[in-house]
Amino acid sequence: MYIMKKTPFISMLSMAAVLCLQAQDFDLQAIDVEESANITIVKDVAGEEVRSADLADALYKIDPNIQLIRRSGIANDIILRGLRKDNINVLIDGGKIYGGCPNRMDPPLSHVLASNVKNIIVKEGPYDVENFGTLSGVVNVETLPPSKGFHGEGYLNVGSWGYRKIGAQASGGNDKVRVFVGASTESSGQYEDGDGNTLAEQVDNYAEANPAVAGSKYAPAYHDMKAYDKKSAMVKLYVNVTDNQELKLSYTLNRSSDVLYPNSKMDALKDDSDLFNAKYTIHNLGQYSKELDFEFYNSWVYHPMGTYYRDSVASMGIMENVMNSRIYGGKVKNSMDLAGGTLTYGIDASKRKWNGEYLKNGDPTGVLSINYSETKNSALFTEYDKSFGNLDMQIGLRYDDTSVSNEDPVINSKDYNSFNGYLFGTYTLNNRTKLFAGLGKSSRVPDGKELYFQDKTGLYIGTSDLDQTKNYEADFGVEHNFANLAFKGKFFYSILKDFIAFNSSKTENKYENVDAKLYGLSFDGTYTITENIYTDFGVAYLRGKKDEPLVGQTDTDMPNITPLKGNVAVIYDYDDSLMVKLSMVAASGWNDYDSDNGEQELSGYTVFNFKVKKDVTKHFEVTAGIDNIFDRTYAITNTYADMTLVTGGEPMLLNEPGRYYYCNLKYHF
Repeated sequence: MYIMKKTPFISMLSMAAVLCLQAQDFDLQAIDVEESANITIVKDVAGEEVRSADLADALYKIDPNIQLIRRSGIANDIILRGLRKDNINVLIDGGKIYGGCPNRMDPPLSHVLASNVKNIIVKEGPYDVENFGTLSGVVNVETLPPSKGFHGEGYLNVGSWGYRKIGAQASGGNDKVRVFVGASTESSGQYEDGDGNTLAEQVDNYAEANPAVAGSKYAPAYHDMKAYDKKSAMVKLYVNVTDNQELKLSYTLNRSSDVLYPNSKMDALKDDSDLFNAKYTIHNLGQYSKELDFEFYNSWVYHPMGTYYRDSVASMGIMENVMNSRIYGGKVKNSMDLAGGTLTYGIDASKRKWNGEYLKNGDPTGVLSINYSETKNSALFTEYDKSFGNLDMQIGLRYDDTSVSNEDPVINSKDYNSFNGYLFGTYTLNNRTKLFAGLGKSSRVPDGKELYFQDKTGLYIGTSDLDQTKNYEADFGVEHNFANLAFKGKFFYSILKDFIAFNSSKTENKYENVDAKLYGLSFDGTYTITENIYTDFGVAYLRGKKDEPLVGQTDTDMPNITPLKGNVAVIYDYDDSLMVKLSMVAASGWNDYDSDNGEQELSGYTVFNFKVKKDVTKHFEVTAGIDNIFDRTYAITNTYADMTLVTGGEPMLLNEPGRYYYCNLKYHF
């Protein structure tokens, strides 16, 4: 097993063992993250998002600042503040996971189910120093915790196009030990767009207009196959070792099979993942430690993808790219009272492995898509919070030492060092109004695909001498509460140095660094109409430009800069047993897009969804709804060339699902 070179990490672990033996008895306190100027918390996800397991789709419908990248009926990706992929730091219970697919078929959010999630904490901008690689923001998924007593539930979901989900979970324990166990299985047929076309028929229609890609059509034997099968299980154990010490262990297993990605050239035979998290917390050790945390995580992903179900098999055989991904790491963090504020400091370390190889008819071709890339990181970080009357200030600093390598002897490893940090303040003007502002710098190193990826002929698409991306950002905004209206307005301006962009004009080494600017604003809030009726609303606007065009190109538009987007929901809470919700998601058309790299003009859309939830008895709950009520045909995901898509000129767009009916039956005790 790899051991980090930084000896303080081992030293602090040893110190903790001594402290555990000397700890006095204190009551453990529950620590909750509060929503603030730069933090949004999506609460009760498991209870509210019952239509499917797709967490990315749920976030897109709720948060105007998050956009969806549609790849399939499940396992979709997100954009946050105009950036995606490794520019967003995704954590599950504080631990990292990276998908295995270089084509983003299995993004990090796809490895946790909505039914297992309690809250999602979204922190926008560079205001995170505890975690490696936060550039545009961090999305931390908190899964369901075990509870005292004995509680459980079983549920059955049904929906259009043969969607079925069956699951059960139970939780119980006492003041000393608590346990959570849950499992589910779900599957779905291919969804139909507003024109009634299945996933396979969307490929048929594209191939009819572009005969050169006819081999990407689904073979007759698989034309009507399911879109995916997915099974998941989660186990958690919480132990109060003493009155002031707690151990938390969790393990999540995901097994997906036969997942169709229609506008990609391959489908996933499997998307399998295992996530393990451990956290040991000691409270109130004395003057120099209010809370001491030891965290460890270890995650694996296995992702074989290929042309198993496509027409091309008849002439070319089955082409595969079999990917493996793993990351493990840990953190030691201590907080203490200092000069009227709270000082937090710690050590963070991780090691990420990523490799893949091409096969033909099950035999290696001799070409590796990624030749065993390793990313090793170790870091020191500190934060300090203090209030000065009406002004709350927070400052954070982080130093990273990172190396990225692969096993190709002709390619040198890359070493990266960086100082990151931020200053963020919130001023309470009066009991109704708060002003906030922040300045920060963050960075992220290139990943194994951007540095080392090879196509099936052995040509290097990755560029091995890329610099890390730096984000210099300013944020400011206001929160205000009227009698019936509460709203938050935010503006950010981001200067990106050495942004890693894809250049489709090149034949090899297609990733390159370019400086760029991003800016945007958003408004969101709640308006209370009556005692039982209120509205949630949000709108977000983004623009982005490269300082100069990429080599051989003329377009300076940044990729993935989605247009003006708005979310509005009207909620009627009759009482604790009945809730009715009518929501709308709308966006303007794409007028500014990176046409030199495969993006194309998309039309705007407006989609309405309806949901009702009713407690029929004390233990029995029914949720039913209709998404896309008017059966609109539309696409929200553009076709940026760094994704390998079915292409016969302009890449194939994938339409969103049409009208979808669903019903969830839940029995809980």
